[in-house]
Amino acid sequence: MAHTPLDFDWDDLKPLLAVAQHGSTLAAGRALGVDASTVQRRLSELGRRLGQPLVERLPSGYRLTAFGEALLPQARRVEAAVAEFQQQLAVAAAEVAGVVRVTCPEPIVYRITRSTLLQRFGERHPGLQVQFVMSDRYVDLTRGEADVALRSGDTDDGALVGRKIGDSVWAVYASTDYIARHGRPSAIEDLANHALIGFDDTMPTHRLSVWLHRIAPEAAIVARNNSVLGLVQSARAGLGVAPLPVALGDAEPDLVRVIEPVSELTRTWRVLTTPALRHTPRVAAFFDFIVDEIDTLRPIITG
Repeated sequence: MAHTPLDFDWDDLKPLLAVAQHGSTLAAGRALGVDASTVQRRLSELGRRLGQPLVERLPSGYRLTAFGEALLPQARRVEAAVAEFQQQLAVAAAEVAGVVRVTCPEPIVYRITRSTLLQRFGERHPGLQVQFVMSDRYVDLTRGEADVALRSGDTDDGALVGRKIGDSVWAVYASTDYIARHGRPSAIEDLANHALIGFDDTMPTHRLSVWLHRIAPEAAIVARNNSVLGLVQSARAGLGVAPLPVALGDAEPDLVRVIEPVSELTRTWRVLTTPALRHTPRVAAFFDFIVDEIDTLRPIITG
């Protein structure tokens, strides 16, 4: 008749080893931080499951049976293996080193590098290097294109985990030169009569592209770009009117906010990674640092 394998964990062996080391259930209990009766109960339960008692009671107290003594060499090998495993984990946790690839739009990289954020991260984790993957498109973390994303927009990908940083707020801007030549739009409805600046065909599903097509489907798109910086530069050149993140638009002295923030363009900024990467030492170090620094990062990203 086949026997069912015994199901037990490392904690089951601790009372056995403690009694062998300290000579009594009372001393073993003190070493384990429990009372002697708990040690006796756990040994009795394990002996019942093994089919033979591990301890016997004598006038002088409890001692291991011959069966208990026979198990000691194997139990000590388990104890040594657990200690080695824990030591290896501690070493791995301490060795936080390597490269963390962070994807975000180019304007955000510029603002981050002009702050003291990376300097403080380097002081906390001198063995880690941050490498930016700059793109206005969504770099695929699940395919290994980057480790962490600082991203705004709809995040319906259940494969990612993250924390909110703040809100991405967009308004509409035009240069002082454009306004002098063509007038100033005062409402969203006016945009259909102005030259507009938008994204090119590589970003057809971006909320800006969808919004412009909805509110001004017949308007002339005089400049198409594949990045937010391209939108800013086209607007500064006076080519037309452009929706921009307020963090960038308000920072440009030649641009005027002609229409206040558009609720349909507002999205959430998040720091994101995959569940597996979230628990690797190098990514966890950067992710946890960003979470600790959210109050510092929020104005850098959102203005």
